[in-house]
Amino acid sequence: MVFEGLSEKLQQTFKKLRGKGKLSETDVTEALRDVRLALLEADVNFRVVKDFIARVKERAIGQEVLQSLTPAQHVIKIVHDELTTLMGATQSRITVSSRPPTIIMLVGLQGAGKTTTAGKLANLLKRQGKRPLLVAADVYRPAAIKQLQVLGEKLEIPVYVQEDNKNPVQIAKAAADYALSHARDTVIIDTAGRLHINEELMAELRNIKQTVKPHEILFVADAMTGQDAVTVAETFNNELGLDGVILTKLDGDARGGAALSIRAVTGRPIKFAGMGEKLDALEPFHPDRMASRILGMGDVMSLIEKAQNSIDLEQAKEMERKLRKEDFTLDDFLEQLRQVRKLGPLDQILGMIPGMGSLQKKLQGAEFDEKELKRTEAIICSMTKKERRDPSIINGSRRKRIAIGSGTRVQDVNRLLKQFVEARKMMKRLQEMQKSGKKPSGFKLPFMH
Repeated sequence: MVFEGLSEKLQQTFKKLRGKGKLSETDVTEALRDVRLALLEADVNFRVVKDFIARVKERAIGQEVLQSLTPAQHVIKIVHDELTTLMGATQSRITVSSRPPTIIMLVGLQGAGKTTTAGKLANLLKRQGKRPLLVAADVYRPAAIKQLQVLGEKLEIPVYVQEDNKNPVQIAKAAADYALSHARDTVIIDTAGRLHINEELMAELRNIKQTVKPHEILFVADAMTGQDAVTVAETFNNELGLDGVILTKLDGDARGGAALSIRAVTGRPIKFAGMGEKLDALEPFHPDRMASRILGMGDVMSLIEKAQNSIDLEQAKEMERKLRKEDFTLDDFLEQLRQVRKLGPLDQILGMIPGMGSLQKKLQGAEFDEKELKRTEAIICSMTKKERRDPSIINGSRRKRIAIGSGTRVQDVNRLLKQFVEARKMMKRLQEMQKSGKKPSGFKLPFMH
């Protein structure tokens, strides 16, 4: 997960600060030295780190902080505030034209994920009630047009293609006219990229910009390329005048330096972040929420938004009714697993829950495993309806059949059934403990091991 190393080091540094009473200027200086090293190791631009530490230090060694009853919390708040400012302070939205269509032009190097991002952005805008049109203006990469068409079919979003036209400027202009005549209020142009920056590419992009006059020029940057992404973004900004940045692959094994540097170096806001391979894995970028994730404070607002978009409210109410009546079956259990999976990868969900990292360790070293979720689903799906309603009838021969059907072992089936019985007991205990306000302990879900 992006920022994992940086987050861990920053949290260790602040843990040391919390262990002290009042802080001296030396304590703050030493802590900021650790912060500086953590940022540099995360591949944050050197100039950005230097300015960041200077701003934090200026605020953190003030008398108000050092003489506070909770000086460590003051320092952490200052770092949080400065991280938020570094990444843009507030969420930056797409500029919507008062006279549709709004034209969005995606630019960047080949391999950054422009075509996939075009599909994800169109999907996001469609869910917001827009009527997007995807435009295949990359006439050089053989698979680019076909890839965009496949994405369009999956998302049920039209893709404008001129198979015989190799002039991207003409294609972009014709697509804008088509959108106007077909009531498409948003045009997303997938432009060509190169493996490196050259004048031919820039000239083509400048011509498209001059012809269709896009309301938004968004640079698509691969977060895993680190400082290279920042350097390339700076060049594109100087040549084209960017309106914003979309960071892709933020869910990957990246150090995160691009996300923390690109806003400061280019002066252009990060508007979206790609958090996975699925077509719904593009999120509006919130600097304050990202700063909270980095510092281990979670991101409850994003988690709530994910839940609202993914979970069926009526199903949730029905599940609550069944829990209260102790009528919770393996069918219900399976439905709950599917609801959880709709929220996205569990490591991302955990990152949004404040303090979940330390809580996870307390839960008997439990780790959340996506593969275990799928295995559990396979086992339940291999049962008959009667077995899912009444697991007590599942004898030895049935367990063997279920194991063969799900491609698992009898031990796996036994473990799931045991955990399901424990889960039902836990539901009952939760009902009994609501009045007393006590907290249950020692419970493990099937996808925790």
